[in-house]
Amino acid sequence: MSCDSALRVRCLGSPAVVLAVLLAAAAGAAAQPRKPNLPEGTKVHRNLAYVKDGHERNKLDLYLPEKADGPLPVIVWIHGGAWSGGSKDNPGPVLAFVRKGYAVASIGYRLSQHAKFPAQIEDCKAAIRWLRANAKPYQLDPDHLGVWGASAGGHLAALLGTTGGVKDLEGKGGNAEQSSRVQAVVDFFGPTDFLQMDAHAVKGAFLKHDPANSPESRLIGGPIQENVEKVKRANPIEYVKKDAPPFFIAHGEQDPLVPCHQSELLDAALKRAKVEVTFQKVSKAGHGGREFNTDKMQTAIQEFFDKHLKAKPDGKAKNSP
Repeated sequence: MSCDSALRVRCLGSPAVVLAVLLAAAAGAAAQPRKPNLPEGTKVHRNLAYVKDGHERNKLDLYLPEKADGPLPVIVWIHGGAWSGGSKDNPGPVLAFVRKGYAVASIGYRLSQHAKFPAQIEDCKAAIRWLRANAKPYQLDPDHLGVWGASAGGHLAALLGTTGGVKDLEGKGGNAEQSSRVQAVVDFFGPTDFLQMDAHAVKGAFLKHDPANSPESRLIGGPIQENVEKVKRANPIEYVKKDAPPFFIAHGEQDPLVPCHQSELLDAALKRAKVEVTFQKVSKAGHGGREFNTDKMQTAIQEFFDKHLKAKPDGKAKNSP
């Protein structure tokens, strides 16, 4: 989820406001995606198709250090955008990890206007399998893959973390001999149980999740409260088991789009299953913002990934495929 122009159009009722937002959205859509500033010493492979003859969004960008001493642990970035927008083209905070000895993959996936759930998680799993299948030519470590997502991307990252053994969500994106398991998950303010979102919204939140035109309803193909089984299928909490990888969760306490309660639910479920989890509630923060880009936050995330993705003495990470 993200507080973008398209999202506001669906939520605001004033014709004048809607017209203004539509114009702003049109202007933004006409602009070319902003390319990221690459860290020094970074080489990039753009638009690698991870599904043969797949959708135009079934592509990823791979950022690598120009010099590497051996196979690189991988951090996969999943963008947000209410499952109906966003782009792989600027992976934001994760790019800094290229200079810390990581490969970074930023993936695109089919949006809700292209295909309904579970297409989005099937695409993410296909990308993970492709990275493993192509580990040698790009000097990647197939045993140490982590994932990081924000908002809708956080939801998909959490699903990757909890559905490693769920064949029903693998899809037909190729490389079926490879595992889609990941070894670490960073989830920034991702939704989990859609059915509880409106009941726990902060005061003054303008976005309603139950209506048929909400991002969540568009994702599953109908009003969420009338499609309980479909909603359960999209809920990462439904799949939590003790073999899930470690999680790092961060959520703003005043988030007006995705209530912090959504991450509280996930944190509690992981703890019940005795899965390692770090949960940082960010005081006074909303849906993203500078509070998530502080040196302290970046250090905590690096320590998390270093702990779980850097090679262990036996060469294998916990939850290896």
